[in-house]
Amino acid sequence: MEFKKSFLLFSLLLLLSVTAFSQDKNLYIFLCFGQSNMEGHAKFEPQDTTADNRFKVLEAVDCPELGRKKGEMYPAVPPLARCNTGLTPADYFGRTLTANLPEKIKVAVINVSVGGCKIELFDKNNYQSYVSTAPAWMLDFIKAYDGNPYERLVEMAKLAQKKGVIKGILLHQGESNTGDKEWPRKVKGVYDNLVKDLGLKAKSVPLLAGELVSKEEGGACASMNEIIATLPQTIPTAHVISSEGCTAVPDHLHFTAEGYRKLGTRYGEKMLALLGYKKDKPSK
Repeated sequence: MEFKKSFLLFSLLLLLSVTAFSQDKNLYIFLCFGQSNMEGHAKFEPQDTTADNRFKVLEAVDCPELGRKKGEMYPAVPPLARCNTGLTPADYFGRTLTANLPEKIKVAVINVSVGGCKIELFDKNNYQSYVSTAPAWMLDFIKAYDGNPYERLVEMAKLAQKKGVIKGILLHQGESNTGDKEWPRKVKGVYDNLVKDLGLKAKSVPLLAGELVSKEEGGACASMNEIIATLPQTIPTAHVISSEGCTAVPDHLHFTAEGYRKLGTRYGEKMLALLGYKKDKPSK
């Protein structure tokens, strides 16, 4: 009799444990990384701050002034990267998804990005050599992730996997690697490591990479778009997101708020198509 009680108690505790940490298959998680255009450079406006209860951000740093703690989920209103960043493509990526996916599906993003960095910062095996030569102003950004942005992204992604399912990875980076023909190979290294470290299947986790400010908009690094265009040749599950018509600010490196909205919407439209859905009215 005592054995039966103990067995029933053990079974109940096991069931509660499994239930507490079981994945919600309808919570879609997306990892975002890159440099300043992904962390968010433009000031967000009132229209960008309306909360959607189906769109969340898993905070990657502590932001006491925002009432956010690292590792916790909150309504996805900007900033979605560090505490003092701005509007990012991830904002309208998520909004586009929730506006077009079935209501039972929720979306969450994790954004670990560092303004001005080269892709080498996310190389898990060699990032330290890059950090050792990084400018002082960048070191403060890197310190927010305990000196290792890649590891922070993986740490947060593993937390997210207890709650939902990773469905894709978003990248916007390249300005600091302009002209680097090895960039696609370096990105593949980061992507492959993420897939391996998180126990993912590449076929189920596409990589969406955005173009830099276009030549038509006077992009200072627009020549890099030719290299970004070759990424799918190196990573079969990669897709390039056009920046055509996405307006830029006078530095010709960063997008305006409207440019981020348009670019983020395009990320969302591509992911919708990959998930088997279609946006009612594609953006122009």
